[in-house]
Amino acid sequence: MPYIKVIEHSEAEGDLKAIYDELVAKRGKLAEVHKIQSLNPESIVKHMELYMTIMFAKSPLSRAQREMIAVVVSVANNCSYCQTHHAEALNHYWKDNTKIDQLKRDFSKSGLPEIDLHLCELAWQLTRIPSVTTEMIIIKLKELGLDDKGILDATLVISYFNFVNRMVLGLGVRLDSDDGTGYKY
Repeated sequence: MPYIKVIEHSEAEGDLKAIYDELVAKRGKLAEVHKIQSLNPESIVKHMELYMTIMFAKSPLSRAQREMIAVVVSVANNCSYCQTHHAEALNHYWKDNTKIDQLKRDFSKSGLPEIDLHLCELAWQLTRIPSVTTEMIIIKLKELGLDDKGILDATLVISYFNFVNRMVLGLGVRLDSDDGTGYKY
């Protein structure tokens, strides 16, 4: 049960109902992370704009890499809600639950390509110990061919999921019994 009042889809009116209806039409269902913002409907719209820009816009990073980063950040923050959602999204690309489970347990033993391993290291370090310099990881990513836009995009994904994890954890967002499945990717 969330720690604050949430307006359910069936109770929504006006702008909030329109926002909810659009989310269901585009994504297949309404996520708890959106409902937790129901007292400030404009924040849902702005949140989705940011999410779509960071996760779906053209980038040197693949969609799978962005979902992989989301999972690593969510593991580092112990956010099971986002781990569940983004592990499912990642599995849409990887089609390998065993590899995803290993990513969640210890990404360094996941058999990832070197560039992905360093992206995971960047995600972990910026999440767990952001005051420690990431320069060596960034230098390695550049050596492996990732350009500055890709490094910026990775940092945006990491920052975004730290934001969302804190909203989810701080406001008591929980998975529904069928949550984490059935979204359109």
